[in-house]
Amino acid sequence: MREEDLEIVYSKDNEAIEKDYSKCISCGYCVKTCRDEVTVARMYEIDKVLEPICINCGQCVNMCPTESIHEKFDYLRLKKLLKDESIVKTVSIAPAVRVAIGEEFGGDLGENLEEKVVTALRKLGFDYVFDITFGADLTIMEEAMELVNRIKNKGTLPMFTSCCPAWVKYEEIFYPEFIPNLSSCKSPIAMQSTMIKTYFAGKKKIPAKDILNVVIAPCTAKKSEIKRKEINRSGVSDTDFVLTTRELAMLLKEEGIDLKTLDKSNFDSPLGKGSSAGLIFGNSGGVMEAALRTAYYYLTGENLSKEKLVFNEVRGMEGIKEASVMIGDLEIKVAVLNGISNAKILLDKIRKGEVNYHFVEVMSCLGGCIAGGGQPKSTLLNLNKTKLARINGIYKEDEKASIRFCHENPEIKEIYKDFLEYPNSSKAEELLHTTYQDKSYLLGGKR
Repeated sequence: MREEDLEIVYSKDNEAIEKDYSKCISCGYCVKTCRDEVTVARMYEIDKVLEPICINCGQCVNMCPTESIHEKFDYLRLKKLLKDESIVKTVSIAPAVRVAIGEEFGGDLGENLEEKVVTALRKLGFDYVFDITFGADLTIMEEAMELVNRIKNKGTLPMFTSCCPAWVKYEEIFYPEFIPNLSSCKSPIAMQSTMIKTYFAGKKKIPAKDILNVVIAPCTAKKSEIKRKEINRSGVSDTDFVLTTRELAMLLKEEGIDLKTLDKSNFDSPLGKGSSAGLIFGNSGGVMEAALRTAYYYLTGENLSKEKLVFNEVRGMEGIKEASVMIGDLEIKVAVLNGISNAKILLDKIRKGEVNYHFVEVMSCLGGCIAGGGQPKSTLLNLNKTKLARINGIYKEDEKASIRFCHENPEIKEIYKDFLEYPNSSKAEELLHTTYQDKSYLLGGKR
């Protein structure tokens, strides 16, 4: 992208983001964001590709002052389906949504409105309301075991997290040689949706095709992720719709539902109970911290003491965070990349053999999912204040939680006992793991 460019061109086939050119004022914010902060626009030459490359992170959406650029709105189609009594309607809420949606209704920054959101979703017509934190716990059970197995069996290292779809797409396009390093684990949303249309459907004796399954996420890239054929395991689309936090707020307002005035209610079971380790997925460093808590248990048979439970080295807003963690006699070297612009820096160092790690977390958005492309917008002046409030809102819940390890979630124990057998079992591999593709052909303009 040229320095003088003031507008981003979007492919008509973009699955997550679209642009209303009539509202564009050529302010250049979208270009500066993609080129200078996200840096994707610096990774290729626009004249050599058939269509613009987009990792669907949505940061351009967050920066657009006129709503010219926005997520592809799915809530209007969903609104009609919610009135269909012939189908069972399920919905799951991602961790970062609960500490941000209140901003759309005049609430305090970082306020956790989880229980009111559950009530609101039932008022909209959903039959079952679940918590993606359960899916995050499930991801850690699989991912921590995968990490332990790679270390023990001298597998491909470092292992990269795979729960951020913008990062996965970035790697498939720009660094396909590192595809073997990606964890084979599906994202929490993808795992949760597969469990809804297999495990939950089986328990309730509901055909998967009769379930309308929706996810509320802070992320625009999730709209693209659910279209990946390789993540669907139920014979139909595991996730039928992804709504952003903003879209949920739009839908609630159109239906006259004021979040602030609602009573509190609880998630449905199963798939409605999560540990606080799953909850901190919403923050940069959260996946790493949750995984280390459970990897420690896998390797030692014991839980970390309360004094050692928090890994401050991987928390915070630094671009690249590094730590060495001792688990028994084993030293595990880890890194956390906060923002996709740091991926090129670290991947180039790994490629040259300048650094060595066992495990690397990558989140495309600065701050993690709390700053996703589908979250309520904040002014530039308040941006850091807003992010920190959301981050602290999640960590406060972790501090006071009674269950702080994914492997101690009773619903997780139940699903392995009744359905999945054990982490990385053949059934778990079939339902909860995925594959990736080399998409570097997009840089050359032809397949």
